[in-house]
Amino acid sequence: MGRRKSGIWIAFVTGVTLVGASACGGGSSDKVSGDDAKASAKPNASVSASPTAPAGPPMLLETITPQTGTTVGVAMPISVIFTNPVAAKARATVEKHMKVSASPTVTGAWHWMGDKRADWRPKTYWPSGTTVKIDADMTGVSNGNGRYGVHNYSHTFKIGDDVRADVSVTGHTMKVTRNGAPVRTLSINAGSAEYPTWDGTMAVIDKQEKVHMTSCSVGISCDKGSANYYDLTLPWDIHLTQSGTYVHYSTGDPNPGSGSARGSHGCVHLSLSDAKWFYGQVKQGDPITITGSPRGKAPADNGYADFNLGWDQWLAGSASGEGTTATL
Repeated sequence: MGRRKSGIWIAFVTGVTLVGASACGGGSSDKVSGDDAKASAKPNASVSASPTAPAGPPMLLETITPQTGTTVGVAMPISVIFTNPVAAKARATVEKHMKVSASPTVTGAWHWMGDKRADWRPKTYWPSGTTVKIDADMTGVSNGNGRYGVHNYSHTFKIGDDVRADVSVTGHTMKVTRNGAPVRTLSINAGSAEYPTWDGTMAVIDKQEKVHMTSCSVGISCDKGSANYYDLTLPWDIHLTQSGTYVHYSTGDPNPGSGSARGSHGCVHLSLSDAKWFYGQVKQGDPITITGSPRGKAPADNGYADFNLGWDQWLAGSASGEGTTATL
């Protein structure tokens, strides 16, 4: 299904929810960046003002995710969005001023998704129960383009239970595990040949009890007489990609599974009872891994699909390379 277009970044440093420009859309761009990000005027209590005047126009962090004080899943990256581009020559210095600490310590690295977004992820998933802190000491730090940091930022969050869902497009199943133990296997339908679902691992961006979805907003069809036209508000929505992939219930596919063989417009469909149950199980950062679709893996910056890059690929986008977190 498709979601009405809206702003993407909706918090100022307090942590961010990526709001998809569309849902289940076949017509959306395959690669999505944060370049059109907008910040609200709401400040964060963790921001401290610089005691001195900046050396030039300010360099600010528009968002840090996860939000401080939250509990997230094992695949959740630390994602930092800058208000202005950071030059390649300045990225190693900027990375070194964004200190990641954890208990227990883990190995990981920064990776730049373009020139405004940097994500830090561990080499493998976070261990459940880890406490993580990022201290972004940006005061006086240059972005290489004539701007200098005027604030310091600090976020602390926790890694919760290791909840995962493995979706088989061809098998019409979703297997849910918690801390390595199987919980339930659900019947699903996913994308059609015309509108295939993304493959790969996508960390949950957010979830909403209701989402308004339209085919017109994603370029599928604005013709009310078309078989592909829809304009619906649907419940129990788990948001997987910024381009609009969701796990949710669809009134057009109320009993998904191999028996119905109904394809979606790119989302993963569950029955109403299963969608409500799954909604209660997952949180931001839990990995949903989809296999069996011909579309290929979602780009790493299409939401939080960071683990779709192998470790060598991840390090290729880092200015300072692999490192071990400081000890909390």
